[in-house]
Parts: sequence; C-alpha cells; structure tokens
Amino acid sequence: MINIESEFDFPTELLERAARAALTHQKQSPDADLSIVLTGDKRLQQLNRDYLGIDAPTDVLSFPASEADPDTGSPYLGDILLSIPRAKAQAKAAGHSLESEAQLLVAHGVLHLLGHDHAKPKERAKMWKAQAEILESLGLGKIQIREE
Repeated sequence: MINIESEFDFPTELLERAARAALTHQKQSPDADLSIVLTGDKRLQQLNRDYLGIDAPTDVLSFPASEADPDTGSPYLGDILLSIPRAKAQAKAAGHSLESEAQLLVAHGVLHLLGHDHAKPKERAKMWKAQAEILESLGLGKIQIREE
C-alpha cells in the first residue's frame, strides 16, 4: 500500500502511479508498502540537516526502511518526502508542470529506497537511465533528467 500524506492540494493518484511504475520497472511488487509525504522547504531543510548534515532545503529525501508490516508481512520500503515549493520552482525552470516534476521526484525517491544512488558517475548513469525509462512509461519521456 502506498500511503500519501500532503500539506497541499495535489492529485495524489499521479504520485501513486509514478511509485508503482518505478516499482514495476525495478521488478518489485507494485503493491509494496511505502509512504510519500508532500511538505515544504522548511521540513526538508530540517531533515536534510539532521540526517545528512546539509543545512539547505532540497527537493526530495528518501529514508529506506527494510522492515515488514507486522500485520501483512509485506515489506515496508520506507518514506519519500517531497518539497512541493521546490518542485514547483524546478518545474517552472524546466518548463514543465508541477505534476510532471513531482512524478519525476517520486520515481527518483523510489529508486533510492531500492538502493540506487548517484554519488558516482557510473551509479548516476544507471539511475538516470532507470528514471528516464520510468518517465517514458508514464508518458513523460520529454522530461530531461537534471544533472546534479
């Protein structure tokens, strides 16, 4: 089950669809358990500082869990938090919709939950390729993955 918590009025079905597309692409059950939280820059900055030692807001953070739901036994993959204000600014700068940017960020977050990283060039290439394929499956193939 994908649990979505939001401080914003946002079409959450798009986020659930993006998460399921990423899970399917990675050969994981599309019914895996994870949480997506839509929040603001202040919360993301606090978490970024507390957990990664970076005192700056960011667009998305992922917290892998590797636990099982005690009731169902299903694996709980973890939590993804998105900054909607940051996603909105990035979408505007890139020339696409907030909904498209949020789907990109959810796909990115799911890949992190599944162990992908982009700290090294080889890892980045693999992750960006997966993101591009997921976006293509969502009909968002024209969105360019930003280099960090």
